[in-house]
Amino acid sequence: MKGWQFVNTNEPLELVEKDDPKVENGKVIIDMKVAGLCHSDVGVLRDEGWKALLGELPVIMGHEVAGIISEVGEDVTEYQVGDKVAVCPTGPSGTAPGYAYDGGFGTKVLAPASDLVKIPEGVSFEQAAAGTDAGMTSYHATFTKGGVREGMTVGMIGIGGLGQIALEAAVAIGAKVYAVDMNPKARELAESLGAAGAYESVKEIEQFEPEVIIDFAGFDITTREALESVAFQGKVVLVGMGKLETTLNVTQLITKQATLVGSNGGTKQDIADIYELFASGKVSPKITEISFDEIPEGIQMLEDGKVTGRLVANMEN
Repeated sequence: MKGWQFVNTNEPLELVEKDDPKVENGKVIIDMKVAGLCHSDVGVLRDEGWKALLGELPVIMGHEVAGIISEVGEDVTEYQVGDKVAVCPTGPSGTAPGYAYDGGFGTKVLAPASDLVKIPEGVSFEQAAAGTDAGMTSYHATFTKGGVREGMTVGMIGIGGLGQIALEAAVAIGAKVYAVDMNPKARELAESLGAAGAYESVKEIEQFEPEVIIDFAGFDITTREALESVAFQGKVVLVGMGKLETTLNVTQLITKQATLVGSNGGTKQDIADIYELFASGKVSPKITEISFDEIPEGIQMLEDGKVTGRLVANMEN
């Protein structure tokens, strides 16, 4: 097999050829079809602090994994050769591909069966890969943590890779969504995806008394104004990490009896649920596709802010 491996911070990914993995008890071998690329990949390559999250080095990167099972280990009963599967990077095993073990930037992945999610009919490998990270994270924040349901009024801050999916999903289940983004193109996109309105500042959506506001930006003022704008006894879900420290006016939190919760990652069920929305055609994430050989360039594209939506690599090209 071949793959792009991480050697050290601020060093380029290294293209390697190595022996194919051997199947183990409780695990499967996945022949990779599509791997997703993510801004956290940029973090691993550029920030020394990310090394604490990695296992033994070097390691083939790629935590957004979608492919077909080619071998099944003993004690694996839920899956068989030929199944189309993705890997939940925050699954029951507590290990993530591309971090604890060789991941999706390689042509084969040995993964714990406990972390697998079947890819249903009507969901492409490209969508499946994106669904393991952006799809899972946005669904978890919106529905699992946010509790968004049909008929609710919802604010969404930051219509990027996560916000786009969350907005479409909330509209699909019958929520009224008001989007906030400083970028006029993002506001146009939000309206095209079904937002009831799109605004430049968070305070502009206060008039609609949103029961839930999901902050995919997390840039200090966005979180502060979300608490000021959410309805009485409403909820603010913080996902974005634009600023890691912020100052909040707790008066709003107390007098409104509001709830502020953090949301990170998600579960296998979140992935399965977003796949259902993908399969229905009601949610269709914007995806840019590159080839296996272009993975290093793709990470640079992410770092330079040149990607709209999600970026995936077709491992067969």
